[in-house]
Amino acid sequence: MTDTQQPTHPQPAPPTADQPPQPGQTPVEEKKTRNVLGLVALALAGVGFIFACMPGALILGWILLPIAFTLAIISVCLKGKGKWQGLTAIIVSVVGTIVGIIVFFTVVATSFNEAFGGTDVEISSGDKASVAEADEAPVADEEPAAEVGTRENPAAIGSTIEGEDWAVVINSVTLGATDAVLAANQFNEAPDAGTEYIVINYTATYTGEDADGQMPAFVGIEYVTADGVTVDGLDKMVVAPDAIDSMSTLYTGASAAGNAAVQVPSPADGVIAVRPGMIADKVFVAIQ
Repeated sequence: MTDTQQPTHPQPAPPTADQPPQPGQTPVEEKKTRNVLGLVALALAGVGFIFACMPGALILGWILLPIAFTLAIISVCLKGKGKWQGLTAIIVSVVGTIVGIIVFFTVVATSFNEAFGGTDVEISSGDKASVAEADEAPVADEEPAAEVGTRENPAAIGSTIEGEDWAVVINSVTLGATDAVLAANQFNEAPDAGTEYIVINYTATYTGEDADGQMPAFVGIEYVTADGVTVDGLDKMVVAPDAIDSMSTLYTGASAAGNAAVQVPSPADGVIAVRPGMIADKVFVAIQ
């Protein structure tokens, strides 16, 4: 070795991801790999959510959602794997299960009502003149008017529709409310071609005597087109502006008020179908 040459020292090799760094070595940041199990859980949760919204395929949703939830929990616990897929799958599974429960009770109530008939419903209005006119006997040469609350003769907005456990009032119906619905939540999707959003504001008061109370989710609010096709909020789920809280338990005399948004065919020329309780008869209310 000449005087001009400097002694050289071998540089330590960089550590691999599965080896601890040695003295003088720079730690290598471990990269998270794709979480395949989380992706599978997310796909199952999405499909299960869709099936949970379909009464005819509800059982498939109830099968897929618990499987997706279990796989999602496992995927989140995997070391060195991405977490967002599993966390998203957990959220979708939980929300899908809640939706599935609501759809299930709705289907059961509808089936029970069709098999055994619903409970009696009373309609009252604050307009005394309208009530007096309805009580008058028809002229001999005229056909009697259809009963108030039917599709042919819907009740007026503001009428109180009372069943055994619930009293419901449709306070207002806002047509052409697409802009308001889209502004209410960033995840709300634009309505399908040839449709629009309407916003139904209503008040649900629990009049029953169940010591455990009941949720306003047991009150049914649907839109029926002029052709007789029923449309409800499950056809395209969106968050309404100032949405009604339908999942909080109410006790005797307590009320919940707010909006429900429904996608309906344009122009909106149908009626609102109100069911004041799971097994109560439907009453139809005009939209204007």
